[in-house]
Amino acid sequence: MAIERIVDTALPADDSDEQQVEVTLRPQTFDDYIGQDRLKKNLKLAIEAAQKRGDSIDHILLYGPPGLGKTTMASVIANEMGAGLRVTAGPAIEKAGDLASILTNLQDGDILFIDEIHRLSRAVEEILYSAMEDNKLDIIIGKGPAARSVRLDLPKFTIIGATTRTGSLAAPLRDRFGHVHRLEFYTPEDIGKIITRSAGILNSRIHPEPASLLSTRARLTPRIANRLLKRVRDYADVNGDGIIDTVITKQALAMLEIDELGLDAADRNLLSSIIENYEDRPVGLTTIAALTGDETSTIEDFYEPYLLQIGFIERTPRGRRVTVRAKNHLSKTKQA
Repeated sequence: MAIERIVDTALPADDSDEQQVEVTLRPQTFDDYIGQDRLKKNLKLAIEAAQKRGDSIDHILLYGPPGLGKTTMASVIANEMGAGLRVTAGPAIEKAGDLASILTNLQDGDILFIDEIHRLSRAVEEILYSAMEDNKLDIIIGKGPAARSVRLDLPKFTIIGATTRTGSLAAPLRDRFGHVHRLEFYTPEDIGKIITRSAGILNSRIHPEPASLLSTRARLTPRIANRLLKRVRDYADVNGDGIIDTVITKQALAMLEIDELGLDAADRNLLSSIIENYEDRPVGLTTIAALTGDETSTIEDFYEPYLLQIGFIERTPRGRRVTVRAKNHLSKTKQA
């Protein structure tokens, strides 16, 4: 059974208030977008060059762990280009006809953002190849012997694809992206700036010390930082005067069971289960999923990236293994 986690990097599936707030916190320009300086530098250059030519920017592939700002970056690119933005997701495009409908409704210069692009079906990918390379759409009209192929002209457009798994993309599709960029984990300093900015948008007063404290618990991920900020704000509204200070922040984090490295109960359960059952032996991904009750994709996308980043898990040819550093941290946490 999946565990609901405050440090989950996934957006809410429904059209909830939290999802709406998430949208309002997103920056709209490069100047407002904190962090990812290398990526911004490259994209600024590409956008300026495209604008000088009066052309659309080349197709862009953004990849990296969830919650780092791929969707936000797509919105920023569209705003900087002065282009319309259409948003969809790989699982939502079930048939080739769905993609054809989207592409034929694009305007000249529009940007089509496809989240989870690695989950496109092969039939849809085949349609996308000629659309991305030649701005042509090949569709089949009719069935059986009467079927015929028709090629339609498409306006100039840009696809921005986002994925957590570049290895799952077909090579022909990956090769059609002119820009391929990885979004890196943020620094605690940048996360602190994001928290301060978000608190201002939410009309919440936060002192520098708790902002710095939250930045160390946010797993170097803006989405988690904003989610933690909102939960601490709720705690401050109910148990204080609404001002987020150090005492309130520590109390809220203790209630949420978020430790000093940003690990929650689910992370600690995963690490403890591996240690208790396998000690220093490597463990396969499916075995870890069975221990925690999660899907293997959940382990790979939501648990592993940060645990690998902080050196708590290492990948070996025989499976995953918990490091000594993680054992020491768990021991210290239990003593506290």
